[in-house]
Amino acid sequence: AKAEKQLSLVIGDTVHIQESCEGEGFWDIALTFAIILEVKAFIYSNEIITSAEMPLVKEVTTTLREWGSIWKQLYVVRRLDRLMWDLMEWRSQLLSGTLPSDEFKELKQKVTSKIDYGNKILELDVVVRDADGNILDPERASVISLFRAHEDATAKITERIKEEQSNVQLDHSGVSARIQSSPTHSLYVFVRNFVCRIGEDSELFMSLYDPIKQTNISENYLVRWGDKGLPKDIEMLNSLKVVFTDLGNKDLAREKIYLICQIVRVGRMDLKDTNHKKWTTGLRRPFGVAVMDISDIIKGKTECDEEKQYFIPFHPVIAENDFLHALLNKVTTSRGDSGGQGLWVTMKALVGDIVQIRKEYPHLVDRSTVVARKLGFPEIIMPGDIRNDIYLTLHSGDFDKYNKTTQKNVEVIMLVCDEEGKNSICLGAGDRPVNEYRSVIYYQIKQPRWMETFKVAIPLEEMPRIHLRFMFRHRSSQECKFSSFSVSCSHEVQFFKIDTSENNVTSSHDFKGSVEDTLSLSLCLSVGLLGLLKWRTRPEMLKQNLQELKLIDGEEVVKFLQDTLDALFNIMMEHSQTDDYDILVFDALVSNIQTYTHFYSLKNKGSKELFLQKCLRWTIFDCRDILLPMMLRELSGALAVVGEGLQDEKRNSVELLNNILEVLSQNDVVRANQRADFLMETFLLFKDLIGKHVYPSDWVTMIMVQNRVFLRAINTYADTMNHKFLDNNSFEVQLWNNYFHLAVAFITQESLQLQHFSPTKRSKILAKYGDMRRLIGFAIRDMWYKLGRNKICFIPGMVGPILEMTLIPEEELRRATIPIFFDMMQCEHNHSGNFIKFENEIILKLDHEVEGGGGDERYMELLQSMYEHTHTLWSCKMLVQHFVTLVTGLLERLLDYRTVMSDDSRNNRMSCTVNLLNFYKDINREGMYIRYLYKLRDLHLDGENYTEAAYTLLLHSKLLKWSEEQCILQLDYQTSHSQRQLKESLYDTIISYFDMGKMWEEAITLCKELADQFEMEVFDYELLGQKLNQQAKFYENIMKILRPKPDYFAVGYYGCGFPQFLRNKVFIHRGKEYERREDFQSQLMSQFPSAVRLNITTMPGDDIKNSNMQYIQCFTVQPVLEIPPRLKNKPVPDQIINFYKSNYVQRFQYSRPVRRGKVDPDNEFASMWIERTTFITAYKLPGILRWFETTVSPLENAIETMGQTNEKILTMINQYQCDDALPINPLSMLLNGIVDPAVMGGFAKYEKAFFTDEYMHEHPDDRDKLLRLKDLIAWQIPLLGRGISLHGKRVTDDLRPFHERMEECFKQLKKKVEKEYGVRELVRMKARQQKQKEGFCEMKEGKGSAKCVLIFFLLCSLIRMRDDPLGRALCCARSDSPSAHWLDLNAERPLRHTQRGDHAHTHMCLYVQNNML
Repeated sequence: AKAEKQLSLVIGDTVHIQESCEGEGFWDIALTFAIILEVKAFIYSNEIITSAEMPLVKEVTTTLREWGSIWKQLYVVRRLDRLMWDLMEWRSQLLSGTLPSDEFKELKQKVTSKIDYGNKILELDVVVRDADGNILDPERASVISLFRAHEDATAKITERIKEEQSNVQLDHSGVSARIQSSPTHSLYVFVRNFVCRIGEDSELFMSLYDPIKQTNISENYLVRWGDKGLPKDIEMLNSLKVVFTDLGNKDLAREKIYLICQIVRVGRMDLKDTNHKKWTTGLRRPFGVAVMDISDIIKGKTECDEEKQYFIPFHPVIAENDFLHALLNKVTTSRGDSGGQGLWVTMKALVGDIVQIRKEYPHLVDRSTVVARKLGFPEIIMPGDIRNDIYLTLHSGDFDKYNKTTQKNVEVIMLVCDEEGKNSICLGAGDRPVNEYRSVIYYQIKQPRWMETFKVAIPLEEMPRIHLRFMFRHRSSQECKFSSFSVSCSHEVQFFKIDTSENNVTSSHDFKGSVEDTLSLSLCLSVGLLGLLKWRTRPEMLKQNLQELKLIDGEEVVKFLQDTLDALFNIMMEHSQTDDYDILVFDALVSNIQTYTHFYSLKNKGSKELFLQKCLRWTIFDCRDILLPMMLRELSGALAVVGEGLQDEKRNSVELLNNILEVLSQNDVVRANQRADFLMETFLLFKDLIGKHVYPSDWVTMIMVQNRVFLRAINTYADTMNHKFLDNNSFEVQLWNNYFHLAVAFITQESLQLQHFSPTKRSKILAKYGDMRRLIGFAIRDMWYKLGRNKICFIPGMVGPILEMTLIPEEELRRATIPIFFDMMQCEHNHSGNFIKFENEIILKLDHEVEGGGGDERYMELLQSMYEHTHTLWSCKMLVQHFVTLVTGLLERLLDYRTVMSDDSRNNRMSCTVNLLNFYKDINREGMYIRYLYKLRDLHLDGENYTEAAYTLLLHSKLLKWSEEQCILQLDYQTSHSQRQLKESLYDTIISYFDMGKMWEEAITLCKELADQFEMEVFDYELLGQKLNQQAKFYENIMKILRPKPDYFAVGYYGCGFPQFLRNKVFIHRGKEYERREDFQSQLMSQFPSAVRLNITTMPGDDIKNSNMQYIQCFTVQPVLEIPPRLKNKPVPDQIINFYKSNYVQRFQYSRPVRRGKVDPDNEFASMWIERTTFITAYKLPGILRWFETTVSPLENAIETMGQTNEKILTMINQYQCDDALPINPLSMLLNGIVDPAVMGGFAKYEKAFFTDEYMHEHPDDRDKLLRLKDLIAWQIPLLGRGISLHGKRVTDDLRPFHERMEECFKQLKKKVEKEYGVRELVRMKARQQKQKEGFCEMKEGKGSAKCVLIFFLLCSLIRMRDDPLGRALCCARSDSPSAHWLDLNAERPLRHTQRGDHAHTHMCLYVQNNML
């Protein structure tokens, strides 16, 4: 729209035309628009539609609207464009009502197919339908039929997408067809290069990986890489080829397949360790992973050229407790910047097994190509393919030293032991067998998770003579020793302790073996299955083997199904005379049938029903008093509708419910502990199901039905808890804790967060199911208030979950649940006299929740308003008020921080980080303060701001002492150290940063402190010598290396369009070396592309400050040198003094010429004034930021305002003395506005604010400023007197009463001021001679001398209050020379100091008239 009465429309918008009128141009457009997008059902109409097609038309209309909103965001989607046009055309045909029945059904099928297909490619929800294509109503369908409908819909859509892709990808159709027809597949990979800055030898373990199941598909291919950036075996250069074989169609059907590489560094414990004499070498340490999605390549969707190179980015471990497999899972779900490090590979998908591909691709797969087999059997086992491989996976360990803070660095060593001790351990394909395996070492981790898989290559006939020996070793950076641990294992293992002092092996009582999955060994072939197949060799184990058969993976059973069935029937036949094994064999046969049915889609309804009935009888008997009421309700509802359709299914359901009812109705008494156990197990089960996402995310109907069942069950169980477990005698803390955690998990699950859904989806869910979050939230609130005095048991444990619930952006839910916080505070206060635990917990959790996306400004408003409406009810009102202020302040800063974290502006991120760390410092939360210090450090390092990074770490070091006290672990990756060790380490890092930033003066200071510690405290003279040498080098750098002085820039951010931490504020920025203002300003404007640049250097007006736009002001300022006291009055070299000209500065100046008075064309200097503005920053630069805000105190602002008022009076007096034609009104308004009793000189509020004993006590350093303000108030009286006298001479008769009243007011004001602040007089001509004798300057009589007298004595009064050279020069100026009046040009020259707005100003006024300066 370009005119006032035009509409701005986007394709997909709706226009309701209430009436039409003739016009030029517009009607044609509106008509075309209406023809395309008009929807009758939503436009005003008297027509009533009752046809059977209406539901489908509504669905098409809703779909078009939803797709249209997405289309605006993804405007280039061509397929969506075509689909929408088809749907609009078919919708018109449906609305016509002229289609025959058969054509209507055909069109309906096409419409629903298009809608389902479009929803899938747009990642929208699956729509489930019945056989006729109508949307399935979950209220009228059973859960089983609903589930099957989802499966059928997903299968149809998947098939449709495959058809579409096959039509589009014509170039790859032949390859895809061949891949789909072949039962066996392989992947060829050629490692071209590995680029990574390691500095030591490394091991590269490459394999195929399923990120969904988080398991390896193939065994590892091992490449040993040298520290010089080449393969360890140089002969393998350009020969690092591997082929991953045995892949089947099921593997290709996986949703995702990744090629991964885990990098293990082999060398010293810490790369930063520089003491090579004490290194412990040969340690395997985690270094990082490289990951690439190869799904399209291996499935043949992407054509692969064996010469095309792919880059796989490298991702390093961040902290010592980053396990490689955990880092792998993180990387597969997110991407980061690799910094150019990674793997270069070529790859190609091959069809066939290893024998076939060697024949068809001899140029790729030759005898030197390594073969990496699948972990498990191929889908088709070829005749003669005998494989007996044992793969062991070192899973995890628990080595917790409960009585010590420092954990061990555990290395697991495994050996295969027999009489000969052969090399039979293979770490990966392509590597030589070794005699022992050594695990990766994780630094000081009590529960390491290795997840390392390796192969034990042992001939089948030698397996009975082999056993595995595991040793556990503590490794440090300087020594190696055996230690005793408590280890749990999934197999019975005899543990021994090695006495290193006597080299004896003795049995240790410190080791305990138990059947726990703490350190697990996974075998490819199940021992239980092998024992069953060879049951005759150990008949005493037959019963156990039969019982374990049901626990074996179905895939293993199917591979040996014939042998397994033969063994089961042989057992049955040979033990036909007894019934010892009949039940076990029968159960095993049923389990095999079910397994076979699962793998080959056979139906066996009878066995399934038998299995279901058994499970029901075994599991629900002890919980009938809870389930019985629910089952009665279900049975009653089912009986009520049993006559309405689906007879067989409903009849079966009624029978099943009746059977359950019979079981539940038995008369055995259920004990309370059984009931509690059942509830706790059920709550854990529900919570697990909610967290695991049982159904795909687009099965929204199934998910909502499941949630509705969960909701009803939770509420039913809540009633039972209220009746059975609420009394103090039967109160179960853990049971109630499980309930609350389940309810919060339910309310916070992603599928219920309506604010993330489109308006269409949100409306559908609300209309069908309502907002379940409200219902469960209200239930949580009610359950909480029923706890009574037991509430204290859940503080602070439930603070985090309740906070997570209240942060959900739903108004009514928040209003219902936020009061729980106030109740928690009251409860803890009544119990302990404070609520410190609650406060600490909510601050910690709030930080994590807001950073994760929770919370908004409305939450702050609700918290504040709910406090204000209820605070009178609390006994701890002041504490609660402080808490609310604390939380709202923190939340405001956290929201700012979250907003800028996704911003491209690193400066904004730094500012918000500093705001947060200062806040945490003010409220004494040291852990959070340190956390954000390191976040700020990382931001500085990313921008190469080494000086600022050093100052940031320096703040952490100041919290530490030179003592042996242990540090509190504040960071996730921080290790246990004494405060001295940590401080020394920090100082070394800070010194290196200062060195890179060329701040050698600061580095020298820290070196001196370290040297003093090494010399006087720890007596480490070797380190002392190193520090002294480093210190000497810094001194030499100061004198010899040129350090360019950085420029400083004043930047003002004006307008309400900026965030709160920038809005209408001025900052001084420290530029980088050789950075020009133009470059700095260009980079600044790029961060705010919509901002307008201001080309003025003065402060803008309120119209700009209050506008909704963004205005940026930028100009260069000069730092004011502050010479350190130790350098004053000494001959200091320029190299030293130049440093202080641009460092350790807090005052900055900007000067500009201004014209005042009449301009003399012959002498431009006669009317030239210089205005000098001084900026004072909150902190000295450089500091923890490259910029700081300019500051001004309220007292300084009052001084500036009074100075401006006096200057305005003086200026107007001068103007009226020089020009008799000026109107009197401005002078009248100015004088009356000051002397009016309601104003009282404008300083009445200053007296109340500053001239009090309380203010003097709190601000003892402001004494001089208070005297200055009093002096300005006193000097206003003679100026007003002069102005009123001038006004009396110029006033007209009609304004004479006004003048007389003003004189009367002035007398009262004068009396008050002179009594409080003393008398000030403007010296007249008659008194000049006397003043000259007293040492004042001589003033030449003549034209304009009276004006000069006024200016002179006013300025002298102001200057007298400043202890600067000019004040002394003015007060002691000589009068013997007309050319040397008042001013010593070699001295400092600020004549008057004021503050204006957010600035601190210093003006130097040069007034030349009649040879008077």
